[in-house]
Amino acid sequence: MDEYLASLTTEEINDRTRTIDECSTEEMVRLMNEQDTMVPGAVAAEIPQIVQAVDILHHVLKNGGRMLYVGAGSSGRLGVLDASECPPTFGIDPLRVQGHIAGGDGALRLAVEGCEDNVEEGIALIERCGVTDKDAVIGITASGSAQFVIAALQKAKEIGAATIGVVNNKKSKLEPVCDVCIAPVVGPEAIMGSTRLKAGTAQKLVLNMLTTCTMVKLGKTYNNLMVDLKASNIKLYDRSVRIIQEATGVDEVTANKYLESASMSCKLAIMMIKTGLDAAEAENVLHQCDGSLKRAIRTFIKVV
Repeated sequence: MDEYLASLTTEEINDRTRTIDECSTEEMVRLMNEQDTMVPGAVAAEIPQIVQAVDILHHVLKNGGRMLYVGAGSSGRLGVLDASECPPTFGIDPLRVQGHIAGGDGALRLAVEGCEDNVEEGIALIERCGVTDKDAVIGITASGSAQFVIAALQKAKEIGAATIGVVNNKKSKLEPVCDVCIAPVVGPEAIMGSTRLKAGTAQKLVLNMLTTCTMVKLGKTYNNLMVDLKASNIKLYDRSVRIIQEATGVDEVTANKYLESASMSCKLAIMMIKTGLDAAEAENVLHQCDGSLKRAIRTFIKVV
């Protein structure tokens, strides 16, 4: 028996759900819901570490670097999910926020469990991705024992990249290779060792904070409006029009007209309406302000 694994909180037996197989459907559902309520508090306890991580990621992306999620199993899938949502939500280049899972993309659909123990592949991933000291690598592993993830972070650290860990146990094997280790401890799972449950939920909340807060700091929103989204389908086009209306007070027809003249850029359309500049002029001011719409508007008003 592996003493490290046996000592993990995520491997303990949950006394509250010990006889879950004897419960009625309602009792079972209520038990799981009760367990899930522990997750937000566990994440809240890690806010100081999450703040550090967001500031690191903001610095990295602002200076041309990339953030790469590396995980295995459920943890890896959550990293890929979070990374894949950033381009349509915040208009960022997909290469700037990446998600990688042990076993490759095929492991997103079918579990390839042995891959999480592959040290050589963890190292090779960092080398294939061309990680440099300008980048940040975020390792995600509930147990903190996935050798694929640990090896990837160790290699990234040797290169000089920033390293961040997201794990659900304290004093894990992952922690020593992290500049910042975020460890929300949610207690034993409803089903022993099934870390896709509370642990996975905690990881999802943390990853939401990491990318969302970083993107806000990069000027990817205007107030809480998603102004850098890509209007790539009917829903997102409609959302873009409503965002333009909310930000500027114009009617739907005017919002549509400006969105079209701004080449479907919601942010540029708002800048044009707010300042009276044409597309090229508005884009130039935005560029000078690192893409921050609020700063660009304020800068234009001061100049005028």
